[in-house]
Amino acid sequence: MLVLGIESSCDECAAAVIKDKKQLLSSVVATQIAAHSAFSGVVPELASRLHTELILPVTEEAIKKAGIEKKDISAVAVTEKPGLLGSLLVGVNFARSLSYGLGVPLIGIDHILAHINASQFEKKLEYPYLSLLVSGGHTLIAKVNDFNKIEVMGATVDDAIGEAYDKVAKAYNLGYPGGIYIDKLAQSGDRTAFRFPYPKLKNPYRELDMSFSGLKSAVINQSEHFRYKERSKENLAASFQYTAINYVVSKVVKAIEITGIKRVSAGGGVAANSYLREKLSSLENDGVEVVLPSLKLCGDNGIMVAALGSEYLERGITDVNINAESRNKAYKGYMNKCRQNA
Repeated sequence: MLVLGIESSCDECAAAVIKDKKQLLSSVVATQIAAHSAFSGVVPELASRLHTELILPVTEEAIKKAGIEKKDISAVAVTEKPGLLGSLLVGVNFARSLSYGLGVPLIGIDHILAHINASQFEKKLEYPYLSLLVSGGHTLIAKVNDFNKIEVMGATVDDAIGEAYDKVAKAYNLGYPGGIYIDKLAQSGDRTAFRFPYPKLKNPYRELDMSFSGLKSAVINQSEHFRYKERSKENLAASFQYTAINYVVSKVVKAIEITGIKRVSAGGGVAANSYLREKLSSLENDGVEVVLPSLKLCGDNGIMVAALGSEYLERGITDVNINAESRNKAYKGYMNKCRQNA
């Protein structure tokens, strides 16, 4: 069983080939960071145009590196939601044409599920387990009951954590994407130089939900109110990261207390953050089994798409009528419910 995974939901054009659910044969990622860095964020139209240029050579390179022929492919898996609609359309239409031409099944992949399952490609956790998804577009804690069945227990009500990192980095001209630069600066900074306030939500029934808008604003606009030591980019980065990451991990700890589940994984671009990995790994001291994805599986990639596609294919779940969607309806429904109960 050879599954080709194609990812084009945002600013990474990626493809990978996996054999028999376990063996990674190839992975190719073409990043668009250089093209978007001038804007300190992803420009949707630019991203979709670049995907149209990159998707064919990226896919062909992945197939070549895998040492296979196109005719050997058993199925094509592609991210269909959520993400930038224009970028998703490029990937979905390309994958649909490829699967039709090869006469093989087409499998639509939920980007959120792909990130949640990414770590399981390398090391399995027994179901159910808790998953922390942290990226530039999403921040949530979910109970994972199966590879395609999750219960969202908490989510950000405003900015995603990666979005907050990017906005802080942009305000202080630290570089793009913000997470990489802030993490690097923080390692040589004093995290006690600024004592930024922990975000608080008033509704007691939403104790696992998160908010980063206020913290972001405090760091950008009111940093002098919270300064206790020397002001420097390193100290700002360290103090901001210390507050943001400890806040997120405290929610994970709360989820463990609520559910009694002592199995935790993480996914998404921010899962590559060195301090987050350190804090989550420290939970093992309290008897929690923690599985973190390798760095190559944190950002958007074709591996997680192919891996999840392999799970679907094994169960005979395929769909040739997939459509690109900018939002995940289940996630959107959860957030609407949160706002109604606010």
